[in-house]
Amino acid sequence: MDSVVASLRAAGCVYAEDEGAILCQAARAPGELAAMLARRVAGYPLEHIVGWAQFHGMRIVVDRGVFVPRRRTEFLVGRALEILRAKHPSHRIEGATAGQPPRRLVVVDLCCGSGAVGAALAHGVDGLELHAADIDPAAVACAAKNLNNVNGHAYCGDLFDAVPKNLRGTVDMVVANAPYVPTEEIAFMPEEARVHEPDAALNGGADGLDIQRRIAAQAPAWLRPGGCLLLETSARQAAVSAGIMAACGFSAEIGHCEELDGTVVTGVY
Repeated sequence: MDSVVASLRAAGCVYAEDEGAILCQAARAPGELAAMLARRVAGYPLEHIVGWAQFHGMRIVVDRGVFVPRRRTEFLVGRALEILRAKHPSHRIEGATAGQPPRRLVVVDLCCGSGAVGAALAHGVDGLELHAADIDPAAVACAAKNLNNVNGHAYCGDLFDAVPKNLRGTVDMVVANAPYVPTEEIAFMPEEARVHEPDAALNGGADGLDIQRRIAAQAPAWLRPGGCLLLETSARQAAVSAGIMAACGFSAEIGHCEELDGTVVTGVY
């Protein structure tokens, strides 16, 4: 263990002790540990090496080449859960008419990557109807693994084009950790992200907010009255993200968590 930590520290890993413990636990033989350590020292993401990421108290499957869920995105999950849990009791009452079951809350997770956000929401709210979509087939295959045990659905396609059309006008919430890194800043990202994660999961266009604009413009047609759109963004981009939502008819609010360094814009339509 000490030699593993020393190698990781020499390679510049900030959390060498934590990563060393994960590698030692994941390896089934000394030779496998040596191979895993060599890949990590070479710059491969730890999550791609061991095949999972810790996210919101859950172990999320992360296949090679798929975007690794960040800890800051737990703030997006937390904000969404607050809203969904507040809605849940009223909707159970609303649907509890004679002979009819309570109406299920419908959530769409766009740019879902591994499906971490959707999986966390489904674990946090009973009876959630979850639909997730991503343009990357590898991400969708990975998301399907994480959503299978929560009866979630994963689709491959471009934003709402992938979502079943019968959901239009029925969605309670759309959540998206869409790519928001400006194109010119991709080159300055850590190697484990810019080399080992797909460009489509990082690149948000000239100012980083191209995908957010498309989501905010399309979301109203899918949301039921009073429905919400939650977008992860950065602290420096938050005001622009809120302006994008406002221009599309949303009442937008910016939230930030210092502990997680997460920023989310919440819009009510």
